Amino acid sequence: MTITSASAPDRPRLVADVGGTNARFGWQQQAGGEIVDVSTLPCADYASLSDAIVAYLAKVGRNTPPDCAIAIANPVTGDEVRMTNHHWAFSISALKAQCGFERLRVLNDFTALALALPHLPADELRQVGGGAPVAGTPIALIGPGTGLGVSGLVPDGRGGWIALEGEGGHATLGGRTERETAVLRQIDALYGHASGERAVSGQGLIDVYEALLEIDSPGASVPAMSAAQIVHGALDERNAACLEAVDLFCAFLGTAAGNLALTLGARAGVYIGGGIVPRLGDAFAQSPFRSRFEAKGRFEGYLAAIPVYVIHAKQSPALLGAASALGT
Repeated sequence: MTITSASAPDRPRLVADVGGTNARFGWQQQAGGEIVDVSTLPCADYASLSDAIVAYLAKVGRNTPPDCAIAIANPVTGDEVRMTNHHWAFSISALKAQCGFERLRVLNDFTALALALPHLPADELRQVGGGAPVAGTPIALIGPGTGLGVSGLVPDGRGGWIALEGEGGHATLGGRTERETAVLRQIDALYGHASGERAVSGQGLIDVYEALLEIDSPGASVPAMSAAQIVHGALDERNAACLEAVDLFCAFLGTAAGNLALTLGARAGVYIGGGIVPRLGDAFAQSPFRSRFEAKGRFEGYLAAIPVYVIHAKQSPALLGAASALGT
């Protein structure tokens, strides 16, 4: 998808960032305008995406606008969309007709986030290692949340960017140590495939934690913990199992991010989105992430120069990316 500078009609639009857990909505009065009335609705509270849209418009007291753009955590390859990490499924054409939109764009959520990267303010980015970005080279994007999103921007040769639409979060993940390999073996046995998303996501953190306990105490009862509880156990209680789970989570993310940087030649930087890493705060910078990111043998020096930025946005940047897909 190419970022375009062509202006869309001067009319209001609804923008949305739909993940496996929450749907975030916002209102833009005209192309290029400020996104206002931002509200987050839990996906589990609504039977369908259209129900959530109706609820949002009622909440903010607005009528259906002519234009809508929806960034969604799912591949968008045709008219039918079925979410990977939630039960919502819909036809794009039917949703357009049902809601009464004149224009409806539906795109992958990380493609939308990639479209927003050139517009992020510096105070919403935290650099973790590396040097200065190299202008005119690709940008990589990866981020764990309910799933593991992957995208990037490639220069189009005319001063703009082409946003990548892919599903790199489902690429096979490899271990660098015996401990990592043992954990991934447990995850592979559980799901039939040890992808990046199976280890580097909210559920992935849980599965890494449970795999560690099973490896160390086979057959023992494993106390059920959420991803948030594991992070709390690591950062606030210094629980050994939680600490190791979070460290492995960060190491696996480093491996996946380093692979992505090499694949794209992303010398303009690697950006980390999603809801999990920002919550780790300073612990992320002190984790194995950066060392694993650079641990690529002969290309360690190449990766050591690449800056990594954690996105600490006040508002979902994917909303801005979705709006740009309508034309800004």
